[in-house]
Amino acid sequence: MAVAIKALNARIRANPTLDYFCSTHFWGPASNFGIPIAAVMDTQKDPDIISGPMTAALIGYSGVFMRYSMAVTPKNYLLFGCHAVNFTAQVTQGYRLGGKAKSVEAQAKEGLQGVKGEANEGLAKIQGGANEGLEKVKEGANKAFLKAEELGQQAKAEVKKVIS
Repeated sequence: MAVAIKALNARIRANPTLDYFCSTHFWGPASNFGIPIAAVMDTQKDPDIISGPMTAALIGYSGVFMRYSMAVTPKNYLLFGCHAVNFTAQVTQGYRLGGKAKSVEAQAKEGLQGVKGEANEGLAKIQGGANEGLEKVKEGANKAFLKAEELGQQAKAEVKKVIS
């Protein structure tokens, strides 16, 4: 059995195409292509699902392994392509995440302006009500003062009657 496996391996290694197809230079990047495919598919989804730290980690990871794929002998162009696609997709996700942050900031500013406007309206109503209340108090105080003067005049008249 061992002789048969050695003969099959020798036949595979003799053919350059089969040798490449049966190597880790092919199967490593081929199995790794799931990450960039998922990243490309995620560019169509809502930006709320984007994780900033994970996106940054994948950008760094792909950058390192793009360099590694060119540093090994023989150069692994399939690995380079895999990580180039992933790097591009992750940078796109980072850009979308940045746009979402700006969108949230704009919404917050808009909401703040709305609250500020409503607060100013409420303050104006309160000031209007306070001014109206103040006028009523002044009016009541004037009436009370006039009534007190009238009662004072009546009291003086009664005192004069009693004295005379």
